[in-house]
Amino acid sequence: MTANGNVVNLAIGNPMCLYVFISLQTFPLFLYVMSNGLLTIILLVISNTFMTLAWYGHLKLQENNQISNWPLIAVILFSWGIALFEYCAQVPANRIGFRENGGPFSLFQLKIIQEVISLTVFTIMACLMFKGESLHWNHLAAFGCLIMAVFFAFLKA
Repeated sequence: MTANGNVVNLAIGNPMCLYVFISLQTFPLFLYVMSNGLLTIILLVISNTFMTLAWYGHLKLQENNQISNWPLIAVILFSWGIALFEYCAQVPANRIGFRENGGPFSLFQLKIIQEVISLTVFTIMACLMFKGESLHWNHLAAFGCLIMAVFFAFLKA
């Protein structure tokens, strides 16, 4: 990390998203000393937000008659455009969080964390975007099982 005046450049590994510029005047100091684990989780939340929009956002746009007449290939390309931003957060999250790169997580732990974040983000967005969808007891039971999966993934073998 190098400081040039009021800007800090963070190389984060993806050629499309090589540098993140953070102004020292607008962000608190904790962003500069954030742990790799916390940064990984924040990037995974951002990544999964974009991925959920790419996978399901077109359904909401279709429901609102905004893209009802689009051919399927146009919807696919539209979703890919959104998914590009998902990769701009996902790839650095995995690089920063992976134990072999100095991060705190094994490959399996990264994947399980990502799945829990993915389903959490999806649930929140589905409940907010699609009013006909609702959360039921069996969904909560499934989430409980995922939380147990995270617990077991972090147990020492």
